[in-house]
Amino acid sequence: MPTLILVRHGRSTANTEGLLAGWTPGVALDERGTAQAAALPGRLAGLPVSEVVTSPLQRCQETVRPLLDARPGLRAHTDERIGECDYGDWSGRKLAELRDEPLMEVVQAHPTAAAFPGGESMRAMQHRAAEAVREWNARVERDHGAGAVYLMCSHGDVIKSLVADALGLHLDLFQRISVEPCSITAIRYTRLRPFLVRLGDTGDFASLVPREEPPGGDAPVGGGAGAP
Repeated sequence: MPTLILVRHGRSTANTEGLLAGWTPGVALDERGTAQAAALPGRLAGLPVSEVVTSPLQRCQETVRPLLDARPGLRAHTDERIGECDYGDWSGRKLAELRDEPLMEVVQAHPTAAAFPGGESMRAMQHRAAEAVREWNARVERDHGAGAVYLMCSHGDVIKSLVADALGLHLDLFQRISVEPCSITAIRYTRLRPFLVRLGDTGDFASLVPREEPPGGDAPVGGGAGAP
């Protein structure tokens, strides 16, 4: 079965403003995110990517554009099932404000019980994304062979949920996974089991440098802004 390259979108204006974007329209890459996207073709230069599948949201579409420009023959597809979690009434709000919401504790400690008001549950998000991957695995293998490599550009929580699915990890533990903007995660699928062969690889260790204010124990909902 194919190898899936999962790319989180580059850093967005919502990331730098500390907003939970969700499906809010008009959220674009910021200056750094644009540079991250521009570097993506070089990072993937040695990989024979056969298909590109992307979330319909603008920040993902902008992230894959340089890759598509660099490889004119590469086919691109949009799939809503790998779109961001629908945070409903939380969408567009500041993450600092959401920390005081009682639901945030559930999101952090028991995500399988978390359903966003006016939006979807985290279980539903994982289910739709995993179904999309299984269908695309079959399609890519049919069209390009069992050794094919293809790419999906998606969002932090979606990618974390797919990693948890690949590892057989309960969704309640997926907040222990971290994927920065424009990071690359690779999962090689086989008939019996998937293998996680890369996780959140940016090629940049800046996010590991100790900060004046150490990060807290909560996982950044939506994925966080990455290195400063």
